[in-house]
Amino acid sequence: MTIENLPAIRACRPAWNKGRIVGQKRPLLPKHVWAIRVRLEIANNVCDLALFILAIDSKLRGCDQVKLKVADVYAAGQVKERASIIQSKTRKPVRFEITEGTRKSITAWLKDPMMIGSEYLWPGRFHERLHISTRQYARLVRDWVTSIGLQPSSYGTHSMRRTKVAQIYRKTGNLRAVQLLLGHTKMDSTVRYLGVELEDALVIAEAVEI
Repeated sequence: MTIENLPAIRACRPAWNKGRIVGQKRPLLPKHVWAIRVRLEIANNVCDLALFILAIDSKLRGCDQVKLKVADVYAAGQVKERASIIQSKTRKPVRFEITEGTRKSITAWLKDPMMIGSEYLWPGRFHERLHISTRQYARLVRDWVTSIGLQPSSYGTHSMRRTKVAQIYRKTGNLRAVQLLLGHTKMDSTVRYLGVELEDALVIAEAVEI
């Protein structure tokens, strides 16, 4: 007796990105940055304020931001003006500046009782987790942008990474500087990351009147 091979039955699952906005996340504008900073300062949220402005200064990927250690940014009793870490993705070093306002916020955060004995700059909320997760970081970014009325689906952790370099390129047009700040190995990656070809084309088009 022959047994016919019946087709396999698979459960119909919706696409993971159904209803979501995919693609590059928008950088924050300077007015957005200041609006979020003011709200965090009013709420006296020392941790979130330090994390927010350091994320903009450092231009690090989320996976590197959450793993920052106190020793990466603090030495000889003060916060460093410049820091360097090894990127998780490329395994290559990248340097970043820590501006005066950011240094003050980090100093205030390091004085918090929660930071006593902590090796990591952003310690986890649970004992088994040494630092916050990238998912926790993403939730914080969503809360920040939502607090000033922005659409959370248009922004993410990469918005923090892109915010400062977008302004640097807009003011200087220096792609090489942006490449070094982001730690990209290829210029093509920087061009695609910023979408500068399209942006430049639109600027040219807007300047031409017919």
